[in-house]
Amino acid sequence: MNIEHLLDHCMAKKGVEETFPFGPDTLVFKVMGKVFALISLSNPNQVNLKCNPEKAIDYRANFMAVIPAFHMNKSHWNTIQFNEDVSDSLILEMVNDSYNLVIAKLPKKLKSELDLL
Repeated sequence: MNIEHLLDHCMAKKGVEETFPFGPDTLVFKVMGKVFALISLSNPNQVNLKCNPEKAIDYRANFMAVIPAFHMNKSHWNTIQFNEDVSDSLILEMVNDSYNLVIAKLPKKLKSELDLL
């Protein structure tokens, strides 16, 4: 996975902002103020993404490059290592799923604001 391609994919989504709430080393992508992706700039060979708990277990069982995310809720967050056994297209699909999971949990007011963007 080319990191620039991943960053562009995240930023192309509606309502997304790049932030550094955990310091200058961790790039955090948020939609309407809610986190959906994290990338360590000291190790830009992986990404943390939110995931449906059943899919999270399935991904971990089927891909060596998918592990429970460090410092995150292990049932909802995975770390995906780049350039291993997960295709770039699947990583982008996981980004989309993470973004959509966060949007689904937004309050109606924020969803309607997102629709206006």
